Amino acid sequence: MEDNELTIEQIEKCLKDSGCSKNTIQLVIECINNKDNQRKSQLLKQHRCQLLEKIHADQKQIDCLDYLLYQFKKEGE
Repeated sequence: MEDNELTIEQIEKCLKDSGCSKNTIQLVIECINNKDNQRKSQLLKQHRCQLLEKIHADQKQIDCLDYLLYQFKKEGE
């Protein structure tokens, strides 16, 4: 193992910290062990996409609140 390679424990922690499910973590570890880089990347990209969709949904909610705050402030002047 090279100095810059991550250990399985480090990878598991990072996946857990990024919100991956136990199933996804298990699948990624299996891909690493089987040297299935294509499937591993697919799983990580899929989870990234889910996180990005959540961010966009949250941003839409924030935009709605900002609009209401703006309108209420405008009415109060």
